[in-house]
Amino acid sequence: MTYKNCKKVIENQIKKRNVKVITTEEYETFKSEMSNMLDIFLLNNRITKEQYNELIGIMYGVRRYD
Repeated sequence: MTYKNCKKVIENQIKKRNVKVITTEEYETFKSEMSNMLDIFLLNNRITKEQYNELIGIMYGVRRYD
């Protein structure tokens, strides 16, 4: 549940940034805050390491080609 909610929040923020609803600075602040939350979720076993890596990758625009 935590993973799905985080993914939805991240994707919504990316959409807002892409259509200029939020500024780049606001998105950078979001990324920093969300990264901290994801760290906490990982440390408390609310998400797996694989889910953490995927969410960080989505947020920072990193594409994985496995």
